[in-house]
Formats: sequence, C-alpha cells, structure tokens
Amino acid sequence: MANRRPQTVSLVWLARGVGAALALAAALGVGFLTWQSRNEALDAAQERSRLIARVLEDHATQTIESAALALGTLGDAIRTQPAVDPTHVSQMLGQMLLAQPALREAALLSESGQIISSSAGHPPGSLVRLGEWGPLPGGDGKVTLMHLQGGRGLLEGRRPQRIDQVSYLPLVMPFQSHARRLYLVALVNPDALANYQQGVAEPEWHAALFSYQGQLLAATTEFPLKPGTWQQAHRLFREALPAQAIGGWQGAGFSEGHQMVTYRVSRSRPMVVVVEQERSRLLAEWRDGLWWNAGALLVMELLILGGMAAALRALATRAQAQKVLDEAYAKLSASEQEMSLVLRSIQELIFRTNADGELVFVNARWSLVTREPTQKILGRKISTLAAPADRAQVERLFSETAPDGVRHAEVSVPVSPGELRRFSLAVVPLRTGSRIDGFAGSAVDVTERYEAEARLQQQLHLVALLLELSPQPTSMVDREGCYVTVNRAWEDFTGRRREEVVGQPVDRHLPECGMEPPTSDWVPMEGIQGQSLLRYETQFYDRNHDCRDVVQSKVVVPGDENGPAGVLFTLTDVSEFRRAERATLEAKEAAEEASRVKSEFIANMSHELRTPLQSIIGYSELGRSRGEATCPKLSAMFGDIHDSGRRMLDLVNDLLDVSALESGVGTFSLERCDIRPHITAVVRELKPLMTARRLTLEMSQAPEPLVARVDPLRFQQVIRNVLANAIRFSPEGGAITVRSLRQSQGQAHLAIMDRGPGIPEPELERIFDAFVQSSATSTGAGGTGLGLAICRKIMAALGGRIYAENRPGGGAVFHVLMPLGVAVET
Repeated sequence: MANRRPQTVSLVWLARGVGAALALAAALGVGFLTWQSRNEALDAAQERSRLIARVLEDHATQTIESAALALGTLGDAIRTQPAVDPTHVSQMLGQMLLAQPALREAALLSESGQIISSSAGHPPGSLVRLGEWGPLPGGDGKVTLMHLQGGRGLLEGRRPQRIDQVSYLPLVMPFQSHARRLYLVALVNPDALANYQQGVAEPEWHAALFSYQGQLLAATTEFPLKPGTWQQAHRLFREALPAQAIGGWQGAGFSEGHQMVTYRVSRSRPMVVVVEQERSRLLAEWRDGLWWNAGALLVMELLILGGMAAALRALATRAQAQKVLDEAYAKLSASEQEMSLVLRSIQELIFRTNADGELVFVNARWSLVTREPTQKILGRKISTLAAPADRAQVERLFSETAPDGVRHAEVSVPVSPGELRRFSLAVVPLRTGSRIDGFAGSAVDVTERYEAEARLQQQLHLVALLLELSPQPTSMVDREGCYVTVNRAWEDFTGRRREEVVGQPVDRHLPECGMEPPTSDWVPMEGIQGQSLLRYETQFYDRNHDCRDVVQSKVVVPGDENGPAGVLFTLTDVSEFRRAERATLEAKEAAEEASRVKSEFIANMSHELRTPLQSIIGYSELGRSRGEATCPKLSAMFGDIHDSGRRMLDLVNDLLDVSALESGVGTFSLERCDIRPHITAVVRELKPLMTARRLTLEMSQAPEPLVARVDPLRFQQVIRNVLANAIRFSPEGGAITVRSLRQSQGQAHLAIMDRGPGIPEPELERIFDAFVQSSATSTGAGGTGLGLAICRKIMAALGGRIYAENRPGGGAVFHVLMPLGVAVET
C-alpha cells in the first residue's frame, strides 16, 4: 500500500500536466483554425471573383463574336448579289437585329461614311463621322471593336457631353463588293452587357468591362466610374495587363479602400473584365464567426478540465481500476467471438483436421457448398467428400511422408446428384516438434476457371481445325522468322510437307517470281511492326514452278507482355482474276479502236457525199423550175430527185453532227443569255409546218428571265429537233403545247407535248440512241433516227439533260432541263 501511494501521486501530477498541455494545445489549435478559416474565406472570395470574371468575359466575348459572325455572314451575302440593293440589304440588316438582341442598330456605309442602307430607316446618303470612332480597320473582312460613342444611333447629331447617359459600341467590318470598299456597322448596346453583369455579380461585387486601351465600356450600377471614362494610367493597364492576361491583386482598386481585384482578358477581343470587392466586407462574415471559435475553445477547455477531474477521480480508487481491467477481459473475449464469426463468414472453405485427416473445424461456407449441416460434416475425412477418382490424391495431402510446407491439389467434389464442383485445396501440417498434431487448410471453388479452361481448349482445337480446312495457304512464323505451323492448303500450294519446313527460316521457301536468286520478302517483324494488318499483291512460284498472282496478308500475333509472338500469313490466289482483267482491258481497247475507226469512216463518207449531193440538188432544182412550163411530167421527176436529195443531205448533216459530237471536235460558243427568245424564234420558224398540218399551238413562257450559259445555235437545234418531231408525229388538226418555267432546284424546265401515238415504255431511253426510232412511229413519219441522239449529246455538253415521257390520254412529252446561272465551259 505504501508503494502504491507515491505511484498514485506521480500519476496525479502526470494527469495535471497532461491536462494543462491539452488545454494549451486546444487554444493553439483553435487559433490556428481561426487563422486558417480567415485565409480560406479570402481564397474562396478570390475563387468566386475568378469565376464571375470568367462568366462575364465569356458572355462579353460571345456577344461581340456573335455580332461579328453575323456581320461576316451578311458581308458574304452582299458580295454574292449582282448589285447592292439597299432595300434588300435593309431587310437583311433587320433580320440580323432580330437574331442579335444585343445590337441596337446596323447599317451599310460607303468608304466616305455615307449611309447606303440602315436597319433604322435613315435616309441614304446621310453622313456618319467614322473618324470619331477611332482608327478604322484596314483588312478586308476583319471585324474591329471601336471606341464607345455617345448617343442612341448613328444620326443623333454631335456626341453628348455626358457619354454615360446613353451610348453605343460600334463594330466595323470593311469589305470589297462590286469594285468598291464598303463598311458594315453594328451598334452594340452596352446596357445589355451591363444588365448581364448586374445579374451575375452579387450585391457586394463590382464588375466592369474595359477596352484594352483603358476606356470603360459597361459596368454595374455600384461601380464608381462612368462609362466612357479612360483609365490608361491605372495599375491594371500599366502593370498587370502587360504581365499576364488573367490575374488579380489585393490593394488599391477602382473603388476606395482595400480591394480584392480580379481581371480577365477576352480570349479574342481587346477587352478586359474587372471584378472587385472591398476586403473588409469579405472579412465581416469571418469576424462574425469568431464567436463560434471562442465558444468551441471554451467547450474544449471545459471538456479537458472535466476529463482531468475524471482521471484524478479514477486514480483515487483502485476498485474502479480493477473494474476497468475486468471489462477489458470481457472485451477481449468478445473480440475472440467476433473473430470466430469473421472466420465463419469467409467465402473460402476453411478447415482443420486431426492427424488422421478427420475434420474438427469448418467454417459456415462448408454448409452452403456441401448442402449438409456443419455437425454432420465434422468427424469425416476430406477424402470421403471428394470424387472417387480424386480420393487417392487427397489422401496424399495428409500423408506424414509428404514434404513440409503448403501442399496443393485440385479435386472434384459432388455437391448434389449430377453436379460436380472443382476445388483447389491447400493444406499445411501443424507440428509440435517432429509430431504432426493436425492439418489446417483452405479450399477455393475454381469450377468456373476449370470450365473456362476446358472451353478454351475446345476453342483452340476448333481454330486448329478451321486453319487446317481453310482453302487459303496459311502459315505462322515466330519472332526469329522460322515457321511455327502451316496448313494443308499451304502444303498443296508449295509442294512441301510441314515436317520439312517447321522450324526452318521463311526465306528458304515460297520464292518470289523474277528474283535472281529467288528470295522472299517474308521478314516477320520488318514492315509490319506497329501495324495491325499489311496486305499487298505479289507473285510466287507454286509447286509446279508456275508464276502465280497472289494477295499476301500479314498480321502480327500478340504474345506475352504486350509483345508480338509472331506473324500470321495468308495467300489468296488471284491469277484467274488477273487474267480475266487483262482480257477485259484488251477487249475494251479493241472496242475503243473500232469506235474510233467507225467515227472516222462516217465523217469521211459524209464529207465525200456532200459534194455530189449539192450538184444533184442544184441541177434537179434547175430542171424542175425550167420544166414546169414545157414538160410538167419531167418537172415532177426532177422534183422527186430534189426531195430525195434533200433528205439524203439532211441525213449526211446529221451524221456529221453525230461524228463531231462523238469525236469531241464539235465546238460550242457559250454565252449567258435568256433562253426564252430562242424558244420563241424556233416556234416562229416552224410555224408554217404547223399551219400546213392545221395544228394549234399552246405556248406559255416563264414570266421571269431564264438566264443560262448556252450555245444559242446548238440550243435552238435541240428545240428544233424535238418540236419538228412533235409536228411530224401529231395527227392533222391536233394540238402542240410548249411550256417553260423556273424550278425550285435552280434550273429551267422546257416541256414540248403532243398528242401523237406516244412511245412504248421500254423505248423511252432507246430512242435517244443513234439510228433508233420508236416502233410506234417508225412507219409513215420519216426521219433518220439521229435527231434525238444529237439532242442528248448537245444537252450533255451544255450541262443539262433531256428525257421523254408518255402523256396521260395519249401522246408524248419531252423535257429539257438546263441549269441556271452556271455552265461548264466546253
């Protein structure tokens, strides 16, 4: 008892010292946390100001860039117009203002500043003083932000004395249009920027937008400066902006007092956003929170004092200490029980046996796997639970003669009728000296892995069979370039057996054609390293030493550690395909040569026939005119000769046209013109033929010009041929309709309709071939069968097209389509 008292006194002094130390530590900790909370409040405010500056800069930049993009689009639209139409430009300016709510007004100005067109309806010719806006941009299409100007619009007279009353921010884009320099001007409403700043910034934050030159463009209502003022001498423009585009400081700002200032430069425009707040207002909330820290310190000190008093009271009585010790023993017992529960909840099978291998302990997992109560399992040997084929292997795990250390085995265990599970056993002998007292071990269910390995072996066997049955010669080489395997198709192609080549280098087999000495480019890792697939065409000698065209494919086979294991090769014999390709090419060349000879023959024959035909026509016309009075019968004969000669001459002329169009020597003189007068001229030319056959004509032309680039003579030839066919095949007293109009696809549409016999459906395309006539019109109406072929060739050269359809109720309609505004030079 005497020994315990000094020890108790020492413990009392120790408890008092620890209490004092804890009280001091609590005071220091609260002070540190208070200082840290102050810094965190400042950091949070700084981060908040950066976020606000970023949001405001993004809005201002997007507003200006959106307006600049609209000006660029409008400028491109004006350039494409044939001439600057003030009315049309005013409409486009108005549409732009509707799409850009931040714009107040837009206008198109001349180089001298005179208004050409305005969204506000200003009188054309009114003068705008562009020089007061600052230096005008020199580049074409560059949108420049000018100085802030006073007033609401372009023509409010001289600038007011106080620009903060009402102002606008001009955006100017110069561009060239129709050989003169013009300016597109958009007036940005600074109030739109200020309203957005007012909505984003919190009441204690002041936000402003400056130009890079120091002019205030827009600001919140609490900002001390007025829009339009210049601040070039401020620290922001003298020191901060030249150093970095994004930053801030604490100190003197634009407002009075110690400010927290953050700025951010626009990413594409010479503007800078400034956000500031007085630091004392930021720290006011922090100071209000100091009472909580003081209260927390007081509570901690009271707790420490109370704990120290409790410790002293505990040291005063040994009985309480003994009670605590008993409670500790109880907790230890509870922990042992918890560990037993944890062991029973492990997903693996945990067990312990005696020296004979009989189970003396198992965890709860055994009951779930074997579907038997734990008490029924205890006392049984593990070997009796295994399948009969694996029992001997399990018995060896519990043999005294087996080596020390962990003993492993994989066995199958029937868990229910017809169901086997595969387990991996691990057993460790428990020894006392040299005597084995028992065994401890575990079992892991590896059924899924075992089945996956079996499926993998089946898949590998299937792949091997597919490789062997593949009709393409296939081989694989390792990283050293030696054969690993070949299939039967490879053996048939090369004439060598796999036993002869496996393990041999690749370049000893499959030589390429034309190599002296024969070599192979099958270098496994060169040329395909880093590629997933390499395919090219080459030639190899086969088993009969015949040169074969093959497509060779190479692919890298992945190996261990993400490295290549080798290269897989396949050969595809394309010899027959190449022979057919060469035969097709030779046949094509022969056909082209025959077509060329035919065209030359037609051209030569036509030229040779024209001279005698001109003589026949001339003399027959002379004989007919002189014999009308003396010998009418002879005059009629000369008339027949004259008509036949004219038909022959028309045929020769058509043949010459076809020959010229096919050979490419026909010339086209393209010019931009309205095609409607040419349609009218051809109709007027053929009017006598329609009168002779008592045909009526219904003609309607498009009200607006149909301007296209055409050869007028060739285009009239197309209309003449089609209209002549309609006259020829229409019944006497019938009607012919000619209509022209502009289609929405940007092309002119001409339709010539008749009430003739029509065209059989299978022949709607064939009638445009040379010397082909419709079976419904080939008798009794005459014609050479070349007119429509010439029409299609002419329309193809002009960039248009022609096609035919049958009319409901009888007759045919021919459609002629021509692109408007553009044509291909021929």
